[in-house]
Amino acid sequence: MLTSIAGKSVIVTGGSKGIGKGIAKVFAAQGAKVMIAARGAAAAEAAVAEIAAAGGSADWVQCDVADWDSVQAMVAKTAEVFGGVDILCANAGIFPQVKLLDMSPEDWDGVMATNLKSTFLCVKACIPAFEKAGKGRVVVTSSITGPVTGFPGWAHYGASKAGQLGFLKTAAMELSRYNTTINAVMPGNIYTEGLQDLGEDYLKTMAASIPLKRLGAVEDIGNAALFFASDEAAYITGQQIVVDGGQILPESLEAIEEI
Repeated sequence: MLTSIAGKSVIVTGGSKGIGKGIAKVFAAQGAKVMIAARGAAAAEAAVAEIAAAGGSADWVQCDVADWDSVQAMVAKTAEVFGGVDILCANAGIFPQVKLLDMSPEDWDGVMATNLKSTFLCVKACIPAFEKAGKGRVVVTSSITGPVTGFPGWAHYGASKAGQLGFLKTAAMELSRYNTTINAVMPGNIYTEGLQDLGEDYLKTMAASIPLKRLGAVEDIGNAALFFASDEAAYITGQQIVVDGGQILPESLEAIEEI
């Protein structure tokens, strides 16, 4: 199952930590050649070393995913090092918590650039590689926040994540001419470095509100991305899957208490 991933060239943006690192490790474990795109050298080098220690193949490139020249350079390096680009995991994202009253236009623009504009730039930059290969896969990391739920302080984040889903609907039609699919994974609360910064009380409260009674692991998202990128998912495009332990299902706290 999913043996089609072996030997494929994969870009994972924001792949040096958190969900991105989890995605990179899952793909590498299946024999893919993984290019981690990140801003910081130290975290990226550590992620590459971790993958290599587990027997995987990985490299990294410094990239600002909101900058067109930087994104083009990322794709060019991946093609040079790995011989092409087969799969793009558009994962990079930020989620600074700022309520509307305190949110500046710059705050809004920064989140939109990193989360939404970058999705467009990375997909656009990979199209020539997909056309050359005769097929391609794009997996977008969206979220339940925005498309399904809301949380105070994340209006900009939620808008960017909902925007990604709007983007992929039309992108799926346009990418079909290149035999390329695009789908999205919508994580719930996944245990990452970013969530750790929100504090232990937040983590406990969120875990208690999830029917499975735990936060997700980064590998849970990586496994969903892996399926969308496989040959087995060749007839799925323009779709999204929620990976949240059932978080969006209860209609009230009382429903959780009844479990």
